[in-house]
Amino acid sequence: KEKKRHMGDTKHFCPVSLKENFVLYPGLYEHAAKYQEKIYYFSTSEYRDKFLKNPEEYVAHNVPIQAPPLRVCLLGTHGAGKTTCARQIADKLGIFHIQFEEYLQELVLPKTKEKVGPDFDGEPEEDDNKMTILSQELDNFSQTMTKTETEKSKQEVELTDEEEAIKANLMDNEALPPEVLDNIVLDWWRKEPFRSTGFILDGFPRTLDEAQYLSERGLCPDVAVYIQVEESDVLDRLFPPRLKKWKERKYRKMENKKKLKDLKTKIRV
Repeated sequence: KEKKRHMGDTKHFCPVSLKENFVLYPGLYEHAAKYQEKIYYFSTSEYRDKFLKNPEEYVAHNVPIQAPPLRVCLLGTHGAGKTTCARQIADKLGIFHIQFEEYLQELVLPKTKEKVGPDFDGEPEEDDNKMTILSQELDNFSQTMTKTETEKSKQEVELTDEEEAIKANLMDNEALPPEVLDNIVLDWWRKEPFRSTGFILDGFPRTLDEAQYLSERGLCPDVAVYIQVEESDVLDRLFPPRLKKWKERKYRKMENKKKLKDLKTKIRV
């Protein structure tokens, strides 16, 4: 029965969403309308009413309606290989590759001066602090150091509310407010060069709230791919570099302890 229906130029996608937002948004049966013996489906009743006021604006005339470029969401656990796959797909299809968390890092990097988050935070080097204090004692640089610290605190840049929200997300997985996501995500669907080229979005949405955000804003990906991977494979990929980093930190700590011991000896002498 469905096959016999004469569907409109955009088939089961909403013609108003396509025309105004350049997005293939599936229409709903309850928001259907008939025009020139063809049935059109709409994402909302408001869009249906908008179509009925001026249908000629949303139907094909001399040439078929142009479809938007490919938009892909690539999901998976940390270490599943999303970024590697996304780069290859983007190169093959000639679309943009957007690594979401890396993009967030770039937004705050000019002020934080270094990447933030559990993967980039090392253990606090207590020995370094002790050595600085002992060096000051030894060389009697207390006045100079106080002056330097004051100048350093003046140079510290305050983060905006948006940057604070992004930092909290990277550090503690705090949810990003919709108004912050609006300033980041909307451009990929609605502004050039992404709008006419397409993209593969690596690592977004990460939570149910972020998926609902896309739905509420009418930002429909054409494909969503979830990479499933065994825990043992993730361990093989992530453990060696983490172990190497840990060994380097332990070695540095031992070296610092040795320097600390030498400094204490000098002070005693």
